[in-house]
Amino acid sequence: MGRTPVLLLIAISLAGCTSKPHIVVGSKNFTEQVLLGEIISQQIERRLGIEVDRKLDLGGTLLAHEALKSGGIDLYPEYTGTALTAVLKQPIVKDSKTAFDKVAEGYRAWGIEWLPPFGFNNSFAMVVGTEVARAQGLKNLSDAARRSAAWHLGVGYEFTQRPDGLHGLIQTYSLRLDGDPVTMDLGLLYTALQSKKIDMAAASATDGMLAHPEFTVLEDDLHYFPPYECAIAIRHGSLERFPNLRETLTELSGRISDKEMRRMNELVDVGHKSVAEVARDFLSNWK
Repeated sequence: MGRTPVLLLIAISLAGCTSKPHIVVGSKNFTEQVLLGEIISQQIERRLGIEVDRKLDLGGTLLAHEALKSGGIDLYPEYTGTALTAVLKQPIVKDSKTAFDKVAEGYRAWGIEWLPPFGFNNSFAMVVGTEVARAQGLKNLSDAARRSAAWHLGVGYEFTQRPDGLHGLIQTYSLRLDGDPVTMDLGLLYTALQSKKIDMAAASATDGMLAHPEFTVLEDDLHYFPPYECAIAIRHGSLERFPNLRETLTELSGRISDKEMRRMNELVDVGHKSVAEVARDFLSNWK
């Protein structure tokens, strides 16, 4: 870990030092995570009346995880497939319940609990332009592997290093690439597809941009990617400090479908609504 992430973790920890009871909610650094962090924060505020210190948009998986372990944050939303492979360094598991159970067991050693999932599965989505898919008869990744031309792939910064990422994908499908993948912020992948800087992107299944007909997700027909059910990872000590916190957060379990998560992401990324407004509207619709 470089100097900047270390300094950021110290700053997070110091920011949490206050005598007034409060909860520190974190998130990683993309729209969906920030949205979930805000939904969690507003749920706590409205249900418990406890002050929430938002540490949203922290960074990548390992930085958020270290902040949770160190006590810099009390909780943040995480994905089972990511936790299993990138954090616990365990083999890919295809069954969602098995993956969740293994993650929950592994995190107990750090005094961290996993609450029941929100209800959506944000798997990786290999995305191409719809015009390309139609012209070349592409429906799944096996079709993409049979294409005569190699793919110019765009990915997020973690995808090339993850055990559930690039290497296994190429191995599973014998996918041919035109040079090294282009790494970029996840939010730039669709712009890169539109401008033809890349012709395939390793995106996420709940991205708001996937509501647009100009993009097509190629089916993972060999079922390479593991389940990525999203749930709240929370310090056990935080649940003990606030007796009603578990019940309050568990109210969010099973409430967000793939379609709903994609809709909320689109409202922020495409509709330019504020994260706070989208979170507030979501909570008001069922409470």
